[in-house]
Amino acid sequence: MRSGEELGIRMHGLRPMNPLHNRPAMAGLMTMVSAVVILILTYTLGHNMAAVILLDRDGFFPYPFTIQNLMHVLFFIGLGELWIRRSAARAEKAWRNEHFLPEDEHTVLQASDLSGIRRSVAGKADSENGFIPYLIQTCILQFQASRSVDQTVSVLNSSLELISHRVDLRYTMIRYLIWVIPTIGFIGTVIGIAATLAMVDPADPDLAALTASLAVAFNTTLVALIHSAILVFVQHLVQENEERAVNDAGQYVLQHLINRLYSGT
Repeated sequence: MRSGEELGIRMHGLRPMNPLHNRPAMAGLMTMVSAVVILILTYTLGHNMAAVILLDRDGFFPYPFTIQNLMHVLFFIGLGELWIRRSAARAEKAWRNEHFLPEDEHTVLQASDLSGIRRSVAGKADSENGFIPYLIQTCILQFQASRSVDQTVSVLNSSLELISHRVDLRYTMIRYLIWVIPTIGFIGTVIGIAATLAMVDPADPDLAALTASLAVAFNTTLVALIHSAILVFVQHLVQENEERAVNDAGQYVLQHLINRLYSGT
């Protein structure tokens, strides 16, 4: 069992969590932001063509409960998810500034040197954050138990694979949003086409009205594809940044810990 002093050290070492990095809180915040944006667009655009395309004003659904507005809400929730991931990547890169390990070209680490390093990183990583402290502590524990550099390298590689998989899982929700927004857009288009066809009088079809109604129906798909394209682009940028943080953490531990270990007596 951990002693009270050790537990206190661990709790003290953890960085406080920003409330906006809590996913439900961020989703609620971005929902309110989307509502404000929709309200501003409603009063700014009025009933012109842009309002018809972006908001479905005077469309098939009672305003403001339209397909476009639903997609706007989901789009902003997706941006909130990506903001959390961006902030996490920046926080991981900031661990390099803590200088837990010797970074000169001459230091060699022996077993007796590792306890102090391990104490310096104790409590600074949890189950989700702190790649560098987590890798340092894991590798030191393995080396102290086995006195084998090869086994320590193996543990480092396994830990990096687990972290990479964990990072990939963090993008499950944004991938779902990127899929569901175009799906909702297509559903809106199908509903619009069905409603348009139901209004057609076979004896006296009004082609002008029919064309205008179909154009409105396709607006939901247009807006959905724009939302999806923006989210995919931002996701690639953010995920690349977070995956680079994982690689940098592995490179840092390999260069400044693993390559300095001396297993002799």
